[in-house]
Amino acid sequence: MFIISHNFKAASLHLSFSNFIPKLSLLNSTQSLNFSKPLQIKCAKRTKRTGKLRYPSEKKKLKQQQNNEIDVKNKFEGVWRLFKLRISAHEDPGKDFWGVSEPLLREISKVLEFPVASMLPPEAFKVVRKSFDARKLQKEPKFVYTVDMDVDKLLNLEPRTWEFISELEQKVGVIESMPHGRFSSDLISIIRNCTKRNETAASTEVFGRNDFSESYKFPNNRKPKVAVVGSGPSGLFASLVLAEFGGDVTLIERGQAVEQRGRDIGALVVRRMLQLESNFCFGEGGAGTWSDGKLVTRIGKNNSSVMAVLETLVHFGAPSSILVDGKPHLGTDRLIPLLRNFRRHLQELGVTIRFGTRVDDLIVEGERVVGVKVSDSGCSSESSSQKLGYDAVFLAVGHSARDTYQMLLSHNVDVVQKDFSVGLRVEHPQELINSIQYSGLAKEVQSGRGKIPVADYKVAEYVDGKDVGTPLNSESIGRSCYSFCMCPGGQVVLTSTNPSELCINGMSFSRRSSRWANAAIVVTVSSKDFEALNFHGPLAGLEFQRAYERRAATLGGGNFVVPVQTVTDFLDSKMSETTIPASSYRLGVKAANLHDLFPAHITEALQHSVLMFDKELPGFVSKNGLLHGVETRTSSPVQITRRSDTWESTSLKGLYPVGEGAGYAGGITSAAVDGMYAGFALAQNLGLYNGSMDSILGKAQTAGFFKY
Repeated sequence: MFIISHNFKAASLHLSFSNFIPKLSLLNSTQSLNFSKPLQIKCAKRTKRTGKLRYPSEKKKLKQQQNNEIDVKNKFEGVWRLFKLRISAHEDPGKDFWGVSEPLLREISKVLEFPVASMLPPEAFKVVRKSFDARKLQKEPKFVYTVDMDVDKLLNLEPRTWEFISELEQKVGVIESMPHGRFSSDLISIIRNCTKRNETAASTEVFGRNDFSESYKFPNNRKPKVAVVGSGPSGLFASLVLAEFGGDVTLIERGQAVEQRGRDIGALVVRRMLQLESNFCFGEGGAGTWSDGKLVTRIGKNNSSVMAVLETLVHFGAPSSILVDGKPHLGTDRLIPLLRNFRRHLQELGVTIRFGTRVDDLIVEGERVVGVKVSDSGCSSESSSQKLGYDAVFLAVGHSARDTYQMLLSHNVDVVQKDFSVGLRVEHPQELINSIQYSGLAKEVQSGRGKIPVADYKVAEYVDGKDVGTPLNSESIGRSCYSFCMCPGGQVVLTSTNPSELCINGMSFSRRSSRWANAAIVVTVSSKDFEALNFHGPLAGLEFQRAYERRAATLGGGNFVVPVQTVTDFLDSKMSETTIPASSYRLGVKAANLHDLFPAHITEALQHSVLMFDKELPGFVSKNGLLHGVETRTSSPVQITRRSDTWESTSLKGLYPVGEGAGYAGGITSAAVDGMYAGFALAQNLGLYNGSMDSILGKAQTAGFFKY
């Protein structure tokens, strides 16, 4: 007997399917459908919790649904967004396919309750998000889609969908009506559209001091001059905003352009020659250039400011897949040409870019910054020093610009301690991680060339201070323990900026084809940890970092050799007696007891977290897992306080601290977003832009502190 799994509501249909159902080959010629009495299978209703009996999550969801109820009188305009469309990994075309496949059309047809998926025109649908879900709680790994349905196009191509669309009802997180759609654009287009609107308004109105129009003249009939210190994501995006609005921008970078920086990093990896101002931390693009190029952020990918950043990266050469990929990343090989294109555009706008130039000091008059003192970063002679005057200074240095923090304190700039995390970087064979995450499907990875993404992981736990040791004379401290900057198919690299210190990180290329997987395992540290080592004041966290980087260098024996220990031996608190597994780190490793690195309470927290990770990822504790020391620069150890409305320093006018080094971001995307908002804020302050940032970029998520 043939069973219908969907109720097509045929009794209410105005359109007849009698003319085309026989052509669909849904049934054998001897079978027939009886729409007048469809077979229905009813399940017992689950008792619903109401009122005070509802769980907090249920109350939150109900409130969200009530807040998102919209008038959908006309369901035939705009876009409907369909969420959580799941396709088996075996049926999906694979991770590198971003179109609308037949299996996806079948899932869409289920949501619409449309009987024949093959009749739905793929042109009416657009994939806006695709991710891979390999969690063990489901029967098999699946690709998960979010799709936009253009109703007007759908009806034009397949009019018989009219009745099914008329029956659609909005359900938050499953299917949502967006009458006007949600469209994003790159930052350049956004600013130029703003400029056109303001110029149009200026032709009919007389604007005041803070308006962007030809009637406004900066003092002395000149453009406002702005120095942007640092060419990481925040500095680049701040420069782009200010230059597009017509500011006279100078971008100052202590490191080198990516071409020379690549050669300097090559000399470090091959000949152990560390260039103090051009390395994995300093240079065009910031520390994120030689990394995995991850673009994920807790701000939220649907956030309009995040989409503006991603669209801008695509404009400069990033693949359009980053707009759809649930875990977008670029890889170093794609970041380098992208940065070249970004640089050329800034130069075309008139931005002066000075590589190999270090800002040694601020020029302060009264309580305002009026310029900077710079020198050739490759020259120790004072003869290279220059004084340059500016109307405002953007401080977009990275978290490794330790000399800059010291300089700020000399001017009584308000710098405060900030919690961050320290730990070790663990490396496993990528095949092991693939097997742990995908089981039998692991063979489909094929070193990044298969249909399944190279496996990664993200684990977070909380360690109660009562379960592990605590610093002397301190209260019990609970710590967050988590994996950080996971690089599937990557390698461990040196991020030291001083030959007497040893610090590491991870990187990978776009294909992620290396035979290793690495990630940091870190625990949070705070002022109590700093004080236990007698480190006090605003830079206590910085001194804490430096102390353990020097200790790691000593354990490794110098010459940038990294101390390592197998995961099993680390848990057993013993030296590795047998041959240690191979490492991707190219400057050499040395067997050591990593218990000699951190204080006992941090070591015990790391041990505890490794054991908890093994519960989430059975097989994580393995003799093939190798721990490397030390990872300390997970984020900035300080925060340079600023006003939430203007992004200006609370203690020094004209100074705008932004990005990761200022303590307001933690990654490529969040740093770019911070620089973008700050650029708009300064453009308003200088009279280059008259308008609301919120209406263009969306409301900033607490201007004083961004989610990473």
